[in-house]
Amino acid sequence: MTDHPITPPPELLDKWDNLPISTQEIFVVAAQWGADQELEACCEVLAREWNCAGKHVATNLHMIRRPKPSSLKEQALETLNFMESEANYDKPMFDTIRRALEALPE
Repeated sequence: MTDHPITPPPELLDKWDNLPISTQEIFVVAAQWGADQELEACCEVLAREWNCAGKHVATNLHMIRRPKPSSLKEQALETLNFMESEANYDKPMFDTIRRALEALPE
């Protein structure tokens, strides 16, 4: 392989080669790894070249391109909101469920 900054190191290639998954799934893992490496490199350049403002831009870029998945609590609240908007419901029952969900830690 060529010496390119996104070329996976040999030990990572060995690890992927021994995964109990299909070749197609390995390609997906490899593509995700390469995209993550490129994003990190871009964020480093932004932070370094733009001084203080670049750090904020890099952080925002990273959050936009690699958003955290919704927590189970957030998913439950979204589902509850949907159920309330779509059906005739017993408001006190939904309010109790909502308060319980909102009381849970993230």
